[in-house]
Amino acid sequence: MRSVKSCGWLVPLLLLLFASRIASGQIVPGRDFRVLDRPQPTASGKNVEVIEFFYYGCPHCSNLQGPLETWLKRKPADVEFKRQPVVFDDAWLPLTRAYYAIEAMKLTDTLHQQVFAAIHGQNLRLNNTKVLFDWIATKGVERQKFADTYNSFSVSARANGAKEITRKFDIPGTPAIVVDGRYLTAPSMTVKSNNEVDFVRYFQVLDHVVALARKGGGAK
Repeated sequence: MRSVKSCGWLVPLLLLLFASRIASGQIVPGRDFRVLDRPQPTASGKNVEVIEFFYYGCPHCSNLQGPLETWLKRKPADVEFKRQPVVFDDAWLPLTRAYYAIEAMKLTDTLHQQVFAAIHGQNLRLNNTKVLFDWIATKGVERQKFADTYNSFSVSARANGAKEITRKFDIPGTPAIVVDGRYLTAPSMTVKSNNEVDFVRYFQVLDHVVALARKGGGAK
């Protein structure tokens, strides 16, 4: 019988090969992205679904917005992009309701980035409804109409539903992006030695994962 020790050379060789892949900039599963243990169905048909999981109160989500908007301008035509607020606990619900209210009033294109800027640039506490409603009014939106939408049953139901979506997709933190219901990647997976996110590499990873999903089909 061959001794297990006779294969002792294999482990360091594999480690060397793995290290060389990292050094060459090759995209490595498990390091740059991972496959969800429980792939989720998508509703994008033949398109590749890309979902951004975010929270308005997250500074890292705010930092992602500029590079993400640049990517969206050049994304492949068959990519269907969606946003999904994350709820880890009830303290996250007010800003999640804010997103769904903005979406319900078809103001996402106008206000989505401004919410991030108000929270992280102006230090406004938009998780406080009075502050939020007052701020919304300064944007030319009817205050009472927005308040009614924010407090509506449909917005409340969607905000509470975000808890279950967060759980189903096994989101570890924000921001994160899930491609085709099965591949998860996050800016935190492409951090440089100075602890800053390498956004150039991150979107190379995202392009790679989109190509993988396109080639292999999704969890539909």
